[in-house]
Amino acid sequence: VQLQASGGGLVQAGDSLKLSCAASGRIVSRYTMGWFRQVPGKEREFVAAIRSGSGHTYYSDSVKGRFTISRDVAANTVDLQTNSLKPEDTAVYYCAAGSPILSALRQTSGYNYWGQGTKVTVSS
Repeated sequence: VQLQASGGGLVQAGDSLKLSCAASGRIVSRYTMGWFRQVPGKEREFVAAIRSGSGHTYYSDSVKGRFTISRDVAANTVDLQTNSLKPEDTAVYYCAAGSPILSALRQTSGYNYWGQGTKVTVSS
C-alpha cells in the first residue's frame, strides 16, 4: 500500500486549499481513510476520516464546518477540502488508511498505512 499526499502550500488566513491523497491499489474502497496533522513537538492529531463501505464522515471539533473529506473510489483518491484556514491549521498533513473500530477512528493507532505528508502553512 502506498499513499501519496499533495496539495499543501503557503496561504493566508481565510484562504482554501485542497489536499489530495492518491492511493495504490483498491485502497479507498477497502479501508477507512483518514487525515491527520502534526506540528513540531506535538503528537499527530486527527483531522477527518471517511469510513469504508458506508462513507460516513467524521471530523475533529477544530475543523468541523470548515473542512470536508471526500473520496473517489474509481480514482482511488481521498481529498480534504480546507476552507477558512486559520494560522492554527498550520501543520504537516498526512493521509492514512486502516480498519479502525469506531472508538479508534480518531487515533493514529487505528491506521496501518501512512503517506509522507504535505505541509500547510497559514499566515495571519
